[in-house]
Formats: sequence, structure tokens, C-alpha cells
Amino acid sequence: MLLNKRLIEESNDQLLSSHQKGYHYVSSSIDNVVEIIQKLVDFQVAIPSWALGTGGTRFGRFSGGGEPGNLEEKIEDIGLLHALNKSSGAISLHIPWDIPNDPEAIRKLAAMHELKFDAVNSNTFQDQAGQEHSYKFGSLQHMDRAVRKQAIDHNIEVIRQGEALGSKALTVWLSDGSCFPGQLNFRTAWQNTYEGLQEIYAALPQDWKIFVEYKAFEPNFYSMSVGDWGQSYLYTSKLGSQAYTLVDLGHHLPNANIEQIVSLLMMEKKLAGFHFNDSKYGDDDLTVGSINPYQLFLIFNELVEGMDAQGMNHATDLAWMIDASHNVKDPLEDLLQSIEAIMIAYAQALLVDTTALKEAQAINDVVRAQEILQQAYRTDVRHLVAEARFKAGGALNPLQVFRSQGVRNLLIKERGPQTVATGL
Repeated sequence: MLLNKRLIEESNDQLLSSHQKGYHYVSSSIDNVVEIIQKLVDFQVAIPSWALGTGGTRFGRFSGGGEPGNLEEKIEDIGLLHALNKSSGAISLHIPWDIPNDPEAIRKLAAMHELKFDAVNSNTFQDQAGQEHSYKFGSLQHMDRAVRKQAIDHNIEVIRQGEALGSKALTVWLSDGSCFPGQLNFRTAWQNTYEGLQEIYAALPQDWKIFVEYKAFEPNFYSMSVGDWGQSYLYTSKLGSQAYTLVDLGHHLPNANIEQIVSLLMMEKKLAGFHFNDSKYGDDDLTVGSINPYQLFLIFNELVEGMDAQGMNHATDLAWMIDASHNVKDPLEDLLQSIEAIMIAYAQALLVDTTALKEAQAINDVVRAQEILQQAYRTDVRHLVAEARFKAGGALNPLQVFRSQGVRNLLIKERGPQTVATGL
């Protein structure tokens, strides 16, 4: 469904006076507010095609109504999000869940919703219908060359699918590993994986990138063949200049210093970008910023400082994507909340007085350094984010519009109450 722009305008008319008061209050003390607003307008976060249905756990899945049943409907849902917040201008596909029957028609549909195609994601962590060889004991690490070749061929096919859609990157996440000591030889598993990645890397178009994602545990619980950022960095540094390490915020052991990881990868020019989510215990895939928003801010502080130091374009030089899945929320409402949290953390990071912070660091003024960071974090930047949306043609309060217009009920009426999003 297409959202009537007039509905957004009417909602904005009702909120504009109050918004302007809040915006003028917060912006009056910011010298470069025009520059900050433009950066917020330019910043786009890709929505994964698999996050548009109600998520699941190992114990079950409670489907919601009106879920998208095909790729066309997924694009329509992301178009709804983008119409509301003007910050969701890209879609990331998972193959083979979302293979387009007509790539050109899909590109046209995406363009109609002002969407581009972000990284395409391969899937060797589960067996597909009609698949010859099983990935039960791994894919690229597998002892059987035939299984490894099947996984390599799949990744190359995903690249070809992405080329047809205008994507420029392949994301590889491997569930490979072991659950018990002695199950595999670590060095053999690493070498098999590396050789497979080399073949995939050789198939990349010259203007493409490969993102190697890591995860500390799950579905294997003794070892993972790409278990942390160091292992991913080892692969990508050996593969070449088109290979980068992708950071998923939930793919770390508890209390990992993700902001330090981000800083070092960026320093080495090997940071691909992010899968944004939040977690309390592990790979919880919770709404971005719902558990630890201060960590999200600290990560963005390192990103902004590092990108500025290297003259990078905030909007385009790294990959930004949400990767979350939920059982208890409307997925579209959850995605609106996640995008809002990302934009808030980014805006707060843009407010950090980096000159003063470096001066405090140079003389070991620990208290001053903390105050500088927390001054930015404690600033209520919601009106800055809303102003950027407003200037871009979005809603001052996207979630309010979504609910007041009964968008979910309209989707249920259009698609039915028992639909299940494909791919999950």
C-alpha cells in the first residue's frame, strides 16, 4: 500500500508549532546546526527484507496479520517506512528467501518507493528445499569438498542476483563451527573457510565489496569459524582490498567493548559497516537502543570521529543496516523505533566537542573527557532528528502517524490476518 502524503502533512500541521518551539530551543546553542541537519537528512539505514514479519525464537513463532508474502510486498512495507521517516531508503535482501522473478520490475518498484538495494546476503546456515548437500556440519569449513563447492556456488549466485538489482556488496555470515571439543580441527576448518572465501572473492565485480560477518556463538557453542572481529579481520586482510569486516552489535560476548573494535577496524580501513540491534544477554536482536543506548552513542562517537579523521562520507562510505527480529512487537513499529534510536545516537555524536575532547585526552583530564561525552549524550536531540525528517518530507512523529492511520489494520485487510512473511 502507498501512504497518502497528505496524511503526513496533516499530522505535521498539528505538531508543527510545538515542534518549532522545541527545535529552536535545542538549535539555538548549536553553531553548526544547518550542517548537522543536512547530515541527518543524508543518513540512510537499510531495512532487511527478513525483518518485516514477526520474528521467532527456538520455541515458536507467533505470526502477525498483514505480513508481506512476497518480495513486492516487502518493498511496499519498506516504502511505507521510508515515506514516514525518510531515513529508510534502502533494502537488503537475503537469498534465496528473496530471489526476484523479474529483477528489472523489482528495481522499478523499488525506485517508485525511492529505495535502493543495499548488500545482498547469502544463506548457508540452513538447508533449502531440494538442496543436494546438507550444511549440518558446516558449509565453507566442511570436510567434504562437494559441500564447500555448493556453498561457494551459492555465494557466487547471490552476487549475480545482486548485480541484476544494482547492489554493490555481498554479506557472508557463516554458522560454521563446532559444538564439542574434538569435533573438528581448528586449523583445517580455518583453511577450508579461507579457500572458499578466496573463490567467492575472485568472483566479485571490481566495484563490489564482500563483508565478512562474525559471531561469538550460536548455532555452534564450542567454536565458530568466524567467531570474533579478529578472525574476520584475518580473513579480510588476507583476501584483499575489497574485503571488509561487518559488525553486528549482538554478535559479541557480554560487555565487549564494541566501540573500541569499531575504532580499530576503521583505523585499518577494514570496517564494512553495521547490523544494528540491541541485546541484554547474547544475540537477542532487540530494538536498537532499547537496552543500552549509551553504548550506541559511544559507538557513533567513534564512528563520527574516525570518519571525519579519514575524510569519509558519513552517509555512503560505510554500510548501515538493521538486523533485528521480534516476537512481541509489530515489526514495522519496531523498525520505526530502531531507526529513531539510530538517528538520535548519530545526532548526539555530531554534537560532541571533539576539539575539547582531544585537549582533555592530551592532558589526561579524565573527568573533563567524561563530561564532554555526557554533555552530548544528555542533550535531547529528538527535535533535531524530527526537523531533518520534516525537511526531507517525512513525518514529525512517524509512529504516531502509523498508529493513527491504522496502517497495520489496513495491511491486514489487504493481505489477510494469517499471512506469514517469507524467509523466516
